[in-house]
Amino acid sequence: MEQITILGKTYTAEEASAPFDEKSNQACGLSRLQLEFREKYGSESFEASLADFLAEWFNPLPVLKVQTSGSTGTPKELWVEKERMRNSARLTVAFLGLQAGDSALICMPLKYIGGKMVIVRALIAGLNLIPVTPSGHPMATLETAPVFAAMTPMQVFNSIQIATEKERLEQIQHLIIGGGAIDNELAQVLKKFPKAVWSTYGMTETLSHIALRRLSGPEASEWYTPFSQVSLSLSAEGTLIIQTPTVNPETLVTNDLVTFNSEGQFRIIGRKDNVINTGGVKVQIEQVETLLKPRLTFDIQITGVPDPKFGERIVLLAETGENLNDRQRNLLEEAFNSLPPYWRPKETIPVPSLPKTGSGKPDRATARRIARTYVKR
Repeated sequence: MEQITILGKTYTAEEASAPFDEKSNQACGLSRLQLEFREKYGSESFEASLADFLAEWFNPLPVLKVQTSGSTGTPKELWVEKERMRNSARLTVAFLGLQAGDSALICMPLKYIGGKMVIVRALIAGLNLIPVTPSGHPMATLETAPVFAAMTPMQVFNSIQIATEKERLEQIQHLIIGGGAIDNELAQVLKKFPKAVWSTYGMTETLSHIALRRLSGPEASEWYTPFSQVSLSLSAEGTLIIQTPTVNPETLVTNDLVTFNSEGQFRIIGRKDNVINTGGVKVQIEQVETLLKPRLTFDIQITGVPDPKFGERIVLLAETGENLNDRQRNLLEEAFNSLPPYWRPKETIPVPSLPKTGSGKPDRATARRIARTYVKR
């Protein structure tokens, strides 16, 4: 029988599960854990949402609902089997060597698969769950570093800006980072961390990640290592095909363009749907962003708009407010000159903030709409 340990106190499945109406397939009351956490932390607290997830997890239904991030389109809801989530959790636990009693920080929203899977790993491995309300500074209230933590790039970036938070971050035995790209500047900082830091690769359909790459120490690499039960191949278009039967019974053909090395590891080039065909030259959005970002003092996103001559032209969104100042224009000009001619943005659009999904990833669909609206004015 599964049980969960939260802040050193262990709750049984019976204590965490809400009374269940089999006719309606819905909970018909609150569990002991839900009542306890609502009384202690408040009905709108993160702890209350944690108790709600556990009530859903322990109910008799074999499936639960998860939501995709919507980084490339409209977010959608999926029903997934709990046993497949357990299988996914076992892969991560085995890869990292997590042990019963290890502390695990949960500081990611429970709306998405990344947050849900931290809890499932704690259930599977007998970890001691440490809940911290999701924010940009999850290490701020902690006195000691957990053994295991999962964070977004934004949370990690913010934490390294504060000396005390960075010190705690460096002491996490296994830190996995997912939900967005890790830029070169952040990667260089993390490479000096004394403990294991990992970038994750996966998606909602793979129930979190199916591969990790090391970011810290001499083993830091651009190559992702797939889990042992994961089979990978390339489509005719060069996109990654994933087969992991214990997690998803279907073969997943992704939009991620990758290359393999001789050891079966892979490196991501970009997304097939993030290719801009301008004048017959195919330009990968992520590659342009990677080259530009180290040269700029503000964040950017690359997108494309229709063009009567070139088919598409490259446009840059700059998070600079409503206008660009002279210094920002000069930085952009110097950065553009470092690119191959067909890679250079033909127009720059200043915006107060770049479009992001609920999980913090670039919202490419909204970026395209912003660009198309702007150029039509």
